[in-house]
Amino acid sequence: MEALLSQFTLLSDQALQDKNFDPSTIEDLMKLFEIESYKAWAAMELEAEKEEEEAEDALQKAEDYLDSVMESAMDEFRSFELELEKMEKSELDSLVQTAESARKMGRLMEKAASVASKKYIEAALSSATASMKSAWKGLSSGKVHPS
Repeated sequence: MEALLSQFTLLSDQALQDKNFDPSTIEDLMKLFEIESYKAWAAMELEAEKEEEEAEDALQKAEDYLDSVMESAMDEFRSFELELEKMEKSELDSLVQTAESARKMGRLMEKAASVASKKYIEAALSSATASMKSAWKGLSSGKVHPS
């Protein structure tokens, strides 16, 4: 383009100095300017398309990376969720086992209390029976103990 500008300057100077100068020479040069401008425009267009493709590629890479990071985060979340569910199940099982043990212990204590109260009643009856027999013997033998 600089060469064309330099040639245009020379032809302009020549046109001012030479009365026999052919104006079509400048027209030919202007056509070269037009061709060169189209070439520059086409090159800029290609460069813009190339930059657009590069930007789209970079954007696609960023989206792929984001998808990868999100998928990784979701996998980690699912893993955490499974681990938490296992811990909850383990704790629930432990609580159920403790409750079952407490229920069994309560039943055993109830049976033990029932057996103990029956033994107490039997002992009390035996003692009362023995006292009554002793009192009956004392009455039967005619001995009365002074109070």
